[in-house]
Amino acid sequence: MRTGAPDHNVEGMYLSYVAIGDSFTEGVGDDLPDGRVRGWADLVASGLAAAANEPVLYANLAIRGRKLGPIVGEQLDAAIAMGPELLSINGGGNDIMRPRVSVDDVAAQTADAVGKAIDAGIHVLLLSGANPSDNLPGGKTIQRRGDELAVRVRAIVPDTGVTFVDNFADPVLRDLRFWSLDRLHLNAFGHAHVASNVLTALGVPVPVEWRVEEIAAQPALGRRAPSLAYYREYVLPWIGRRLTGRSSGDGRSPKSAELTPVDPDIVV
Repeated sequence: MRTGAPDHNVEGMYLSYVAIGDSFTEGVGDDLPDGRVRGWADLVASGLAAAANEPVLYANLAIRGRKLGPIVGEQLDAAIAMGPELLSINGGGNDIMRPRVSVDDVAAQTADAVGKAIDAGIHVLLLSGANPSDNLPGGKTIQRRGDELAVRVRAIVPDTGVTFVDNFADPVLRDLRFWSLDRLHLNAFGHAHVASNVLTALGVPVPVEWRVEEIAAQPALGRRAPSLAYYREYVLPWIGRRLTGRSSGDGRSPKSAELTPVDPDIVV
């Protein structure tokens, strides 16, 4: 395994990849029949392996429910220690959904994390999550905070050499057909669309079997008001966890904590 930036100067050819983050990067919402979750990062790993036509190593340290502080404090050093050629960083989505948050602090933590990875000789893939504000209660607040964070994160990109994928600004991803029933996590179509955005930014071909362009061209579902059942099943439990200081990720471990060859069945 090579350490740091790739030495072959071929766009998109990364032979080791580590992902850190929260539920977005873990893959929540893209559920497989056996109970596992897949998600955009797994799909990106498979795309890298297909493009390289040789073994690609991959680890995913993301854990659902994590705010940016624990992502940077618990996952970043472990990821850097693996010496991957590519490291994806995403976080802050759970922060901006809390009643109180300092967007400046979230942006500063993001900049520090990016700088630390760059200093270690790793190419950084920095990406924002998709924008759920059209479909969630309290969406206007999420939109405002998300826009503020996006401005600050975009300012990190110039002159750093990072690959930035701005999913928050992707209008296609705002439609309900890309979201799970909880309206907070992307579904399989949404994760495939994000993976397509990432591979395109890296200069890697997007597998046609993902049907990304076909699904994006379908008529939009538009906005639909959440039902009372939605509030009972999703909103009230979320409020309960906030009030009691619990997280959906409590007690969970990363789904793939070590660099291992990309599973050829990961896209099944």
